[in-house]
Amino acid sequence: MAAGAARQTDEAARFSARFVLAYRWIAAAVGLLSLGWAIFFSVQGIWALTASQSVVALVAAVGIMLSARGRLATALLLTQVAYLFSIILLCLVFDVPSAEVPRVSHLFLLVLALVGYLNFKRQPSLLQKGLVGACVLAFVGISSTSYALPFAQPIDDAIRTYGAWVNASVATLSLMACVYFFQLELQRPDQRGQELKAALRGHQFELFYQPQVDRAEKTTGAEALLRWKHPVRGYVPPGDFIPLAEEIGLMRELGFWVLETACRTLEAWSRHPETSQLTLSVNVSASQFLDEGFEQVVLQLVDRFAIDPRRLKLEITESVMMTSTDLVTAKMQILRSIGLGLALDDFGTGYSSLAYIRRLPLTQLKIDRSFVQDVTGNERSAAVARSVVQLGRDLDLDVLAEGVETRDQFVFLRDCGCEEFQGFHFGRPMPLADFENTLARRAA
Repeated sequence: MAAGAARQTDEAARFSARFVLAYRWIAAAVGLLSLGWAIFFSVQGIWALTASQSVVALVAAVGIMLSARGRLATALLLTQVAYLFSIILLCLVFDVPSAEVPRVSHLFLLVLALVGYLNFKRQPSLLQKGLVGACVLAFVGISSTSYALPFAQPIDDAIRTYGAWVNASVATLSLMACVYFFQLELQRPDQRGQELKAALRGHQFELFYQPQVDRAEKTTGAEALLRWKHPVRGYVPPGDFIPLAEEIGLMRELGFWVLETACRTLEAWSRHPETSQLTLSVNVSASQFLDEGFEQVVLQLVDRFAIDPRRLKLEITESVMMTSTDLVTAKMQILRSIGLGLALDDFGTGYSSLAYIRRLPLTQLKIDRSFVQDVTGNERSAAVARSVVQLGRDLDLDVLAEGVETRDQFVFLRDCGCEEFQGFHFGRPMPLADFENTLARRAA
């Protein structure tokens, strides 16, 4: 189940809902057309064509089913390969041009080429590039000659007259639909990407701060959470723009702004006794952390704002570990050498391995909210939470439970030995001024 969910998430990142819908409509149109022809040819007793059209209809049905299960990439490649060979076979064996009726089945090759190119733009691969090229070459070759195989069985012109109109109409409509969706698909990331870049230049991003507390429910720090204050849509959640920032290469600049802002906040806090001991956690994406020179940028910011590095914590996810562990370890050791905190976020939901946890110079484990939510009602979640807390203590790591929303959850986790907590029960993410005002009220 977890693997299937991850696969569907990856598919959603590569393909927009609009593109998925376009594929299904085109596959359905071709499938229904082929099914109609299969029925017609079976009535005529032309069994070879009946079988070939039935296969095309079956491939369309399988492609739609795969796309519904979140496996659009597989569906696209399957249908492209099957349709390419089916169309070439149809043109060279059955749809043989005559003086009265032209060949039209090869028009579907243009539809295949365009769908394949759009797939290539979303997920580049040599196989996809080869399929696009094969479709274009086959179209040029077939449209430029009336060649047919020696064992061809041309369809009677009386049938082909009607078939030419039907196939040409469906192919033209499919091609128009592809062009339309192709234009929308290319404009989507470009327009939103330009909007995102303008937002960074226009200072539309800000950090929200969610309190982190100790066992006595005293605020010990906060997690800085990025928000986009859109002039029309209001606050946009990170899940709606972070993947796009990764895609268009803006994450490095955006991540630097987050770190710079966090260091500026810590520098301001250091001047006041009531905030000077607070820590601030910052999420770092895998691509940002693995970027060449990332650790040097962090060291420069710490030096520039003259902050106590022990007050800054970087939170990374387990996806970082999917690259070279030696590289990750080297970067983390440089950051730890000045006292910076390093937390493993969403622990237990990714590629958890005791081997790399033991090797990496981490300072904190964060129990994922999916386990915290069920600790009082699900024994397995409770067992996982207890195990993570004990693991952290055995490895001399701090353990923070995120997503704590009720008093019962807090009491359970505190009794397990957890030392730090974060969640709506202690405070929602809020602008800096509200966070500092809340601290002042509690102090008073």
